[in-house]
Amino acid sequence: MTDDNTAKDAVVIERNFDAPVDLIWKMWTEPEHFKAWYGPDGATIPVAKMDVRVGGARLVRVDVETPGGPMQMWFIGEYRDVVENQRLAYTESMSDESGNVLSAAEVGMPDGHPTTTEVIVELEDLGGRTKMVMTHAGIPADSPGAAGWTMALNKLATRVAAHSAR
Repeated sequence: MTDDNTAKDAVVIERNFDAPVDLIWKMWTEPEHFKAWYGPDGATIPVAKMDVRVGGARLVRVDVETPGGPMQMWFIGEYRDVVENQRLAYTESMSDESGNVLSAAEVGMPDGHPTTTEVIVELEDLGGRTKMVMTHAGIPADSPGAAGWTMALNKLATRVAAHSAR
C-alpha cells in the first residue's frame, strides 16, 4: 500500500473518551469487554479468543441478522504490536471456525479485496481522558466495513460511559 492510497484504503476513526486509558485498553484486549461492543448494530460476538501478546492469535465470531437470514463470520488474526495502554496492532483475515484463512472470493468479497488487513489502535492518555485513533488498513473509507466500525465504536462509547458511571 503506497502513501497515495492510504486515505482511500483505510478506515481511520478518532474518538475521545471521558475515561482512563486503561479502561479503553481493557475494552480492546479483554474478551468479555470486546464481545459486548464489537461489530455493527445488531451483531453478537459469541466467540472472542484473544492471546494479547506479540505473535499471539485472535479468533472472533460475529453473528448478524441480514435480510436473507442469519449470517456467521469468523475472523482470525495475529497480534503484531502490543504496548499496554498505548498501541495495539493486529492482522485480520476472514476464516472458517477452525481459523483457516479464506480468500476474498471464498467469502463473496469483490476482486481486489485483501485477504489480510491490519487494525491499529493508538491510545493517548489525556489526564483521565483518552484519545483513541483506530486505523483499519486495507478497508476503503467508504466501504460497509467503515460503517460497521462507526457502529461498533458508538457501542464502545456507550459501554465506556456505563463503566465510567459506576
